[in-house]
Amino acid sequence: MRKGYGQFCPVAKAAEVLAERWTPLVMRELLEGSKHFNDLHRGVPPMSRSLLSLRLKQLEAVGAIERKSGQRGWEYHLTPAGKEIDPIIQSLGAWGQRWYRSNFGPDDLDVGRLMWALRLTVRPEHFPPRRITVQFDYSDVPENKRRWWVVSDHSEVDICPLNPGFEPDLYVATDLKTITRLVMGDLSYKAAMAAGAIELDGKAELRRNFDTWLGRSHFAHIEDARQPARAKQKMAAAE
Repeated sequence: MRKGYGQFCPVAKAAEVLAERWTPLVMRELLEGSKHFNDLHRGVPPMSRSLLSLRLKQLEAVGAIERKSGQRGWEYHLTPAGKEIDPIIQSLGAWGQRWYRSNFGPDDLDVGRLMWALRLTVRPEHFPPRRITVQFDYSDVPENKRRWWVVSDHSEVDICPLNPGFEPDLYVATDLKTITRLVMGDLSYKAAMAAGAIELDGKAELRRNFDTWLGRSHFAHIEDARQPARAKQKMAAAE
């Protein structure tokens, strides 16, 4: 049995559930719609599968999720208690984006997590009304993880770490940091193109609308609250 904080305070009781390592990120994936174990693990790739299994059992034990049999095996569904955690996770993300946003160092970047996140940011309605395949080539990741494919078929978006067998309509040559910063709102498409950090090859319509269909994280609009202080520090240092 897990050792709690030994306090009756509701903050302490909630922390016994949500303050466990990886649990907020597991909840993020569940709230974003992942229901199967493998999909959940794709959202938290550094997490061991055994620890993910333990955290799911713990969430089930406290009544935040329930496990059901589905067509593809076991599924994890949020209960009313689990769904009520959504504003907590959203507030946590908003605070992080405002006050403690990533510096996009090597320890913060993961190509698997980035591509899995694109399933939520890519806007299929901005693609032509047919199957469209986009191949991403990342110059700064190991060879076996360098190529990824986004397949949009009308309203469905699939992220493929292996070649799906469709001829790409668009090739995107870039690096991991550029696309991550672009999706998170820390870099504009115009600036990335001007710096030569993105090269596009393919159909003109897809190249022209790249920034539109790629989309942004729903935290991207939140400004960095630390920027004014940093600007003042730079000005003071220059005087």
